[in-house]
Amino acid sequence: MSKLETKDFLATADVTVVDAMKRLDKTAKGVIFIIDSNKTLIGSVSDGDIRRWVIKTGDLMGQARSFMHEKTKCLTEKERDKAESYMKTHHIRVVPILNEERKVIDIIFDTDVMSRTAKKEKGDLSTTSVIIMAGGKGTRLYPYTKILPKPLIPIGDVPIIERIIDKFCEYNIVDFHMTVNYKKAMIKSYFTDLEPKYNVSYVEEDKPLGTAGSIRLIHKKFHSPVIVTNCDILVNADYANIMKHHKKSGNAMTIVSALKNVIVPYGVLRSKEDGIITSMEEKPSLSYLVNTGMYVINPEIIEMIQEDTYFHMPDLADKLMKVKLQVGMYPISEDSFFDMGEFEEMHRMEEKLNQGVE
Repeated sequence: MSKLETKDFLATADVTVVDAMKRLDKTAKGVIFIIDSNKTLIGSVSDGDIRRWVIKTGDLMGQARSFMHEKTKCLTEKERDKAESYMKTHHIRVVPILNEERKVIDIIFDTDVMSRTAKKEKGDLSTTSVIIMAGGKGTRLYPYTKILPKPLIPIGDVPIIERIIDKFCEYNIVDFHMTVNYKKAMIKSYFTDLEPKYNVSYVEEDKPLGTAGSIRLIHKKFHSPVIVTNCDILVNADYANIMKHHKKSGNAMTIVSALKNVIVPYGVLRSKEDGIITSMEEKPSLSYLVNTGMYVINPEIIEMIQEDTYFHMPDLADKLMKVKLQVGMYPISEDSFFDMGEFEEMHRMEEKLNQGVE
């Protein structure tokens, strides 16, 4: 193993959802292994295990013992040379190597197997339509947006809007609807010159209508769930799995959510009556699931968006919940969500993409 060490993939059964997701982000291999107090292998945790737990319970402080996979496939040190064939046979991407005491002494990843499996497993969303909200002024990115519309600001050498669409194209999506307003001529001109193999239809706002209001301007009648996304975010997740979850869950709307860890830059005081301090915590970290700005919606709920009215997607979610229609979430890790709406996040996105993380 290079760069990362075996210990980076190991955690005890009391590791929380938040800390497990941090480890998964750090290792970027989609799995960590759970050991007991004797450092003996007792299970594994994948990003899918965490996602199912969070969807079921909403508990970010749940411990791995509650959601780990106990029957973890592994090999002994003497069987090390069988690792590649073992992974192919069992359709797994990683296998831990154990000594006689069942302690993890190494972890083998087969890059070739991972690559082939990823391509094979990527779902087909060719009948799915995507709506991209690209009408905003991008005031948080001024003065860049004084010259370019936000969707055309480059991340590396490729505009963010093109990166977003390219990601959807990996799932054979070809039908894109883009709501435009600010500097719309530049956006349309860019795609005309690009001559893409997919189709982009434009919805022109005469006035700002929010992240949902302009959807009512689309004339096409949708007959299956639609993906709606902001034009300044990139979600590194399995879009086919998101759609599968949406349909299976019975949600009217599914919000793609990401873990967000916020460090309070001060010492936090806890007190009781009469101003008596009971404890102090220096720069605590708070964890939340935040709205990424990507949604899957059922076509019939589009009629619930008020016409010619400034209306955001969270407004639509609130309206759905008020009439008892189900709004659910699909959680992803912090490192799977890139937001270029602010300079610091935009630079983080550039660094990750330069490292080959998309």
